[in-house]
Amino acid sequence: MSSDSAAPGRSVPPPTEAAQHDWAAVLAAMGRNFSEFMARQQSTLVSHAPLNGSVFPAPEAARFVALQQQWLENQQRLWQAFAQRGPEDRPVPPVVQPDPSDRRFRSPEWTKSPYFDYLRQAYLLNAQFMRACVEATPVSDGRIKDRMRYLSKQVIEAMSPANFAATNPEFVETALRTEGESIRRGMENLLRDMQQGHISMSAPGAFEVGRNLAVTEGSVVFENALIQLIQYAPKTEKVHSKPLLIVPPCINKYYLMDLQPENSLVRFLVEQGITVFLISWRNPDQALAHFTWDDYLRLGPLAALEVVRSVGGDPQPNTMGFCVGGTLLASAMGVACGRGERPAASMTLLTTLLDFSDAGEIGCLVDEGMVTMREQTIGRGGLMPGRELAQTFSSLRPNDLIWNYVVGNYLKGETPPAFDILHWNCDSTNLPGPFMAWYLRNLYLENNLCVPGRLEMLGVKVDLGKVDMPAYLLATSEDHIVPWTGAYLVRRLLGGETTFVLGASGHVAGVINPVSKDKRSHWTGGNESTAEEWRANAAEQPGSWWKHYIKWLTAKSGKKVAPPAQAGDAQYKVIEPAPGRFVKGGATH
Repeated sequence: MSSDSAAPGRSVPPPTEAAQHDWAAVLAAMGRNFSEFMARQQSTLVSHAPLNGSVFPAPEAARFVALQQQWLENQQRLWQAFAQRGPEDRPVPPVVQPDPSDRRFRSPEWTKSPYFDYLRQAYLLNAQFMRACVEATPVSDGRIKDRMRYLSKQVIEAMSPANFAATNPEFVETALRTEGESIRRGMENLLRDMQQGHISMSAPGAFEVGRNLAVTEGSVVFENALIQLIQYAPKTEKVHSKPLLIVPPCINKYYLMDLQPENSLVRFLVEQGITVFLISWRNPDQALAHFTWDDYLRLGPLAALEVVRSVGGDPQPNTMGFCVGGTLLASAMGVACGRGERPAASMTLLTTLLDFSDAGEIGCLVDEGMVTMREQTIGRGGLMPGRELAQTFSSLRPNDLIWNYVVGNYLKGETPPAFDILHWNCDSTNLPGPFMAWYLRNLYLENNLCVPGRLEMLGVKVDLGKVDMPAYLLATSEDHIVPWTGAYLVRRLLGGETTFVLGASGHVAGVINPVSKDKRSHWTGGNESTAEEWRANAAEQPGSWWKHYIKWLTAKSGKKVAPPAQAGDAQYKVIEPAPGRFVKGGATH
């Protein structure tokens, strides 16, 4: 490509006057054809309305006819608007505008050209029509309707003109400006991501566990077939006598809790005088493919609690669980309390479901057929690949977590910025099939955990009402995995006093909201019976929820004492420095 056509730094040349006249003529002809098409379609719709009524009841059939007619009228308005742009390509008022939060069409290139502006607006009209049709479908089953919304979202967002080279003006502009270099880089990015098996969401090579992630000083003091237990070194002259055990989710690596020093929740807690122990889950391979929910309870939270009691010197430590780690922790507490034990001084649950009646979009994907299929395949011994889980979670926000990177990485040839949370998001782990199948059936599908005595775990019929230690419950307002209203339902299940806090942002960014940046807000309130009542009366507090939490936690962490001279004790000796082998995929022992 010659430098005269588009040298680096130069904009795309405007179309010639002849080309503008040609475009106006084409639009005029297409507009006439479209008007004739619309008239035929309206006649067809009217004549077939009784036939539609045989499929849907009359009110729904009439609503579909109205939606189709409205769509046709909007398309005609769009054609007429573009036919009026004329040879000088003068702008006309848009027929439809994207949502202000939609970043796909913000580039001025989308409105400079009639061709791309038409594609943009036609797509938006089609998307509106498809969503309206889903909402108009007479389906009384809420889970089926939610699945229709989910599936239609996948189609709508996949078909955006921004996702394709021929229909994205930013691709064309970037290719001309870089003289094709962006296309070469995009192909390199695509080949790299195909080799690694996932779309790069963060700059490749920017992060490494143990180098600039998970660097808070600590030691592995225990391990079994499933976990390593890390004890973090003190950073204060005095520490609280009660330690804290953290149970992270087992579907990702633990270091979300210990990212970089400035946004590490672990480091923050240690700097406040808390002795922190943390579970590092193994990434299961075929040797662990038979592990069950009970195995995860026995070898995970319950085994870790025994070690924490011994090393920490307190029979009732504080505990914290995040997401499914919180579900495992609460289940373990239910087992221990059902045995008549007093296992912990407190329990913190971060974005955790125990009542799955309000499980969000993930819940709509789980039905009897899907669960039965999993039970008959991996449920008998096998693995749920981590990539499959990651893709499912990304599909809940396809524009942000899929197509944004397809366009940036491959069409524009860009390298995504270094982002530690998104690096972690791509570092998924497998799950044993029996564990996953049990989880899907008993929690997402049948919602058995919230019924006292219905589930037996490790020989104990679990009743969460017997879990009577104080509990701190955090939800986040924009969580697409654990709806905050679903997390609120935990309050009616536990037997002890609960403190509910609502953080801003989503499932991960709302939790990892460091005091050092003190962004966003959080809301605190009382003990209202419903989530809506609580929200109406909650008080907004500026900045990170970490500030509120540390006051709650330290009040339950005992007096200040001298920190331990070294990690571990006579029974549980140091095995290796943190972050340990398991987070890096070490061999099974």
